Amino acid sequence: MFGLPLAFAAPALLAGLAALPVIWWLLRATPPRPREEIFPPLRILARVLKTEETPQKSPWWLTALRLLIAAFVILALAGPLWNPREPVISESGALVLAIDNGWASARDWDERVETASGLIDEAARAEQPIFLAFTAEPANSEIGPFNEEEALQRLAAAGPYPVPVDRTATFERLATAASETGEAASFVLLSDGLASADDADAFATIAEAGAARIVLGQPDRLPALIATAAENEADAMVVTLRRADENDGPELFTLGAYDGRGRRIAETEALFRMDESETQASFGVPFELRNDIVRIAVDGAEQAGAVRLLDDDARRRRVGLVGGRGADASSQPLLSPLFYIRRALAPFADLVEPTSGDLSEAVPTVLEQKPAMIVLADVGVLPETVERGLLRWVRNGGMLVRFAGPRLAGADGNGDPLLPVALRSGERALGGALSFTEPQPVADFPVNGPFANLIPPRDVKVERQVLAQPAPELAARSWATLEDGTPLVTGRTEGEGTLVLFHITPEASWSNLPLSGSFVDMLRQLTRLSRNQGRLDANAETTQAAAIPPWRVLDANGALVTPGPEARPLEPGTDGVTLANPPGLYGNEEAVFALNLMTADDRLATIETPAFTGGVRQIGYGAGEQVDLRGPLFAIALVLLAIDTLVNLWLAGALSSLRRNRRMGRHAAAASAILVLALSMGAPSPLLAQDATDQPPPSGSSSEIADTEAVEALTRTRLAYVLTGDAETDRISRAGMRGLSAWLIGRTAMEPGEPRGVDIETDELAFYPLLYWPVVAEAPTPSPATLARIDAYMTNGGTVLFDTRDEFSRNLRRSGTLTPATRKLREILATLNVPPLEPVPADHVLTKSFYILPSFPGRYANGPLWVEAVMTADGNASRPVRRADGVSPILITSNDLAGAWAISERGRPLLPVVPGGERQREYAYRVGTNIMMYMLTGNYKADQVHVPTLLERLGQ
Repeated sequence: MFGLPLAFAAPALLAGLAALPVIWWLLRATPPRPREEIFPPLRILARVLKTEETPQKSPWWLTALRLLIAAFVILALAGPLWNPREPVISESGALVLAIDNGWASARDWDERVETASGLIDEAARAEQPIFLAFTAEPANSEIGPFNEEEALQRLAAAGPYPVPVDRTATFERLATAASETGEAASFVLLSDGLASADDADAFATIAEAGAARIVLGQPDRLPALIATAAENEADAMVVTLRRADENDGPELFTLGAYDGRGRRIAETEALFRMDESETQASFGVPFELRNDIVRIAVDGAEQAGAVRLLDDDARRRRVGLVGGRGADASSQPLLSPLFYIRRALAPFADLVEPTSGDLSEAVPTVLEQKPAMIVLADVGVLPETVERGLLRWVRNGGMLVRFAGPRLAGADGNGDPLLPVALRSGERALGGALSFTEPQPVADFPVNGPFANLIPPRDVKVERQVLAQPAPELAARSWATLEDGTPLVTGRTEGEGTLVLFHITPEASWSNLPLSGSFVDMLRQLTRLSRNQGRLDANAETTQAAAIPPWRVLDANGALVTPGPEARPLEPGTDGVTLANPPGLYGNEEAVFALNLMTADDRLATIETPAFTGGVRQIGYGAGEQVDLRGPLFAIALVLLAIDTLVNLWLAGALSSLRRNRRMGRHAAAASAILVLALSMGAPSPLLAQDATDQPPPSGSSSEIADTEAVEALTRTRLAYVLTGDAETDRISRAGMRGLSAWLIGRTAMEPGEPRGVDIETDELAFYPLLYWPVVAEAPTPSPATLARIDAYMTNGGTVLFDTRDEFSRNLRRSGTLTPATRKLREILATLNVPPLEPVPADHVLTKSFYILPSFPGRYANGPLWVEAVMTADGNASRPVRRADGVSPILITSNDLAGAWAISERGRPLLPVVPGGERQREYAYRVGTNIMMYMLTGNYKADQVHVPTLLERLGQ
């Protein structure tokens, strides 16, 4: 309309604008303004006797104001729409609406729902039936036909799932249902923007159905990236990331690694260079930490495709066991060469044993299982083909552990390529009738060997062993020795793998080491050093896998959650994720199997627009949203009406006699109330408050500024935080105070105002009951004058909450060392009058001021909250709360409270909390609530214990 994106729902009402001249004529005159007269009765009577009186004309500007009010009301009644939606669907036939709700839809799901609501509203106005289905939902879900209310309820109940979409099956169901209406329907696909393998078949189904109109909705951008692989390599955990080909600029992402309890234990960055669609990120942490990693997620991605799950394949190893005596004799299991090995490895490794005792069949059978480690117990000479296969497997990264015995002692150990050292023929006996040497104990393990962190067993004795040929490298290859210096365990690298030899038997005939706990620890350490050679196919005939129950599954946003009732056990041979088997961890806390959403071959490709005879109309999400202007126009008319009311009161003389006429004063108060109501209704839709800046106030007298600030502070309580000079810290502090304010408004009767950043050198501190001070190690120490202001603030009743935010880094440091933030806090407190402090006792007012809290977690959970130490007067331990004469002037924590409270402009948490997740965040908000109640009510809770006594005395 007039070249603007403007339309009217009821344009006929615009004819009312033609009545404005009539309204002008009616509003030309107003009653004359009353005049003040001294009371002379005769003069008043003389004026009354006038026969004719000419009314005073209304000022032109007042008439124009009233005409403007009428114009705004008429325009509002006409239903103006800014950027109105153009009709998308055809005027006849049904609306067939398919919505992608797979993993890629989580990011912009709300925008997609809003677009779908507009299409449903359009179909409802045309009285068209509505068919609605989602491409990632069970095949038996109801698809319609629906009326508007039913369709909107169905839409509100749906949500994204962390699974791929199935457009072909969805379109077939919709096409079949729509064909029963007998009219050509409008097919609309609100896609996630990604191409799928079955798109051609899906769109062919629509073409065969004879659609009246085809509409394709696409988001403005694809998901940022996906995680396609993660490998626990020798020195780092390497994650492979892939982004859409259309994103060709440099991009930097942050990745976090989380353990089974949700704690963030490592962090790294991934850089996509120009024109790169794939990159890798490495977590260079010790392998003990890498083995604890369960989930790797890209910060800010908020979708399941950017998450990689790790299972026992990255930690738990498959170990093949091959004995030199064939199958174990069931009559003498304790003499089996594999009995103690099996008992030692079973708790933390998946054991693979061949059914055949023939080495030519047994070893290849084990190799087919792709083990991380193979144990050969007293195997002497191997067939040549078996030896070559084992050597190739070792050089590709396998670990071969061999145990000595009569067969190995009798074989030629000089030319065996599968031994770490050359061996002497025969065996060495210690402590026998013909031996001059006593059985030898185990010496300390070498500091540079794999057993350096183990305690050598002092009660283990070795009576027989195979000896190594003297060589210059023997000492370097000795991983464990006896006290006489002869090797007990030797090892060396071969290609990318490792060869290990125990110079004793795996059962108790040569030594009592297999009977000790050190034997278990040594084998477990070797297992940790090994690496799996690939994922074992669950369909392999050599395995007898059972269904694995779901333990934790991913939601659409990439978070690990408890599985719902729709999740089913993972059957052997399951290929890919489904609604019944969503991506997640299957098994139990002791052993899990990771089912990931993405594979190494997955790509982010844009969906191709299908070619149809009638063409395909494309729409977007979120852009060009329709805005109803009725609310703003009515609000403007209401404000102008309030102004007109004030003008009339002024013209009538009511405002000039407010001090002398209470009744007129009540009229003016009513007019002011109307004005305030009009201003409060000026915004028809909720608006997000902009961040208030902490810049100096505008020019003006300092007294006026101080008075304004004082009035605002006294009118409404505001949370305050100390400006540190570090932009990121101040941003998180402000977001944290905003989050806590929103929590207090929703949970308590307190309604704090917008948080305020305070410059402790210049700003007045007395207006704020609590100052949140995040300690920044790099920030300069406040001047003595500033610290004196802080001291006076605390002395006069204010409280400062110091937060070092270093609990996580404190846990990573050596015991007894101070973090930089703690050192900076001590430097600040050195010149302040700080009372004795103690961790919050269990009976302190802070534990019960609003919520009952056993601890005071923030973003981290383990740090205590320090308060002023208060000694009880009566020592009565049965009192529910500790009596306190006042509020502690200082609180100290290291748990990063503001980080847990911080929310974005959309109300979403900014930072993760560890280890308790969102449950811990709720407790952090409760901590903030208790602190504020404690600041504002003091020892109110403590005083409640005296109520029974006071009531009893009053009764007397």
